[in-house]
Amino acid sequence: INDEQGVKAMKDSLKAGLTFKFQYLVPEEKTVPFLYPEAPELQHMPKVLATGFMVGLFEWTCIQAINPHLNWPDEQTVGIGLNLNHLAATPPGLTVTVAVKLKEVDGRRLVFSIVADDGIDKISEGTHERFIIDAAKFNRKVADKTNKAAAS
Repeated sequence: INDEQGVKAMKDSLKAGLTFKFQYLVPEEKTVPFLYPEAPELQHMPKVLATGFMVGLFEWTCIQAINPHLNWPDEQTVGIGLNLNHLAATPPGLTVTVAVKLKEVDGRRLVFSIVADDGIDKISEGTHERFIIDAAKFNRKVADKTNKAAAS
């Protein structure tokens, strides 16, 4: 597949049905009080896997699943949508297993189904959408935005 600049994009192996599993031992540093250390309210919350860190873990898993099927690092993916729940608390020391399946490839838009458990409970399920980007082009746009903000 060639993109608008004629550069080879995505490998033929990037197809719906691809599956991947990743395991992650939850450290104390990924619990709620560590999510925003400057937020005093969070310092009083339970030391369990923070939803924000859980989402990051899901993004990381999806990235690992598809990077072999992209022209990494020139092609990368960014998250563009989430439809997830957080069903059970996971204390530090438990291992979260994240299972992802690429359900849909629509051009550069990818849709994953996700199920995660901590060995005792299912902790989440849902979907995550990612978009394949040209890293250089994306970084140029971010630099332009940064420059505009600095000029304001």
